[in-house]
Amino acid sequence: MNLRYIAVSLVNFFVGIVEVFLGLRFILRLFSANSNNAFVSWIYDMSAEVLQPFRGIFPTAEIANGIVIEFSTLFAMLIYALFGLLVIALINAVTPGTKKKVVRRK
Repeated sequence: MNLRYIAVSLVNFFVGIVEVFLGLRFILRLFSANSNNAFVSWIYDMSAEVLQPFRGIFPTAEIANGIVIEFSTLFAMLIYALFGLLVIALINAVTPGTKKKVVRRK
């Protein structure tokens, strides 16, 4: 295994975990899930820390019947995905790549 593969895999893993929690939060808020439920409360608690820097950037839109669209959550998902891509590009730029052997046929 090379260092680049391990580093990129770790970045993908952690960004993936953050995206899953934020995505679940968005869906649960969208369908106005009961926040007294243990699972829903756990998702809200786990995603609150990674959402904190983005709170208040955009308004939360409440549509009929308690349906809530958190634009801050969508923005956070976008920013974390872009940050992950930036980190992966940086890893690829600073770590040596594996050289492929070129086979020439006559």
